[in-house]
Amino acid sequence: MKRYVIFALVGPFFGGFWLLLTTTLMSGYLHQAGYAEVSKLIAVFFKSLQFSYLFGILPSLMLGAVDDILWHVKRIRPALRVLLVGLIGFVAAELMYGSRGPDSGLLQFIMYGLVGFIPATISSALAHKFADDQEAVASA
Repeated sequence: MKRYVIFALVGPFFGGFWLLLTTTLMSGYLHQAGYAEVSKLIAVFFKSLQFSYLFGILPSLMLGAVDDILWHVKRIRPALRVLLVGLIGFVAAELMYGSRGPDSGLLQFIMYGLVGFIPATISSALAHKFADDQEAVASA
């Protein structure tokens, strides 16, 4: 249960920030970024945080379910599990967001893929640190 709470709290926060950063970068707004532009970006992030959670909680919980399934496979070590969940998040985010906007290319592919990779790996690593140890102790 802790695993899903971690994914639900951490995933939309980092995913929403990276999606905002990616769309801002792809639009060309951050090419000559100064302090005022970065502060506007942070302000927009906190104003749109509720929408990040609204639209990001379900994909985060789905990645939490993948992490939970991989946790039950005892041959998969935690570092490999974090990487696999991150790669699944990368592919899912790329399929979902990758065709947005007029640009296409390697930078867009990587940036939109990182929208899923970053929150998935952070959430999976935190789940390993805080949820796995408690479940192993409880089962023993």
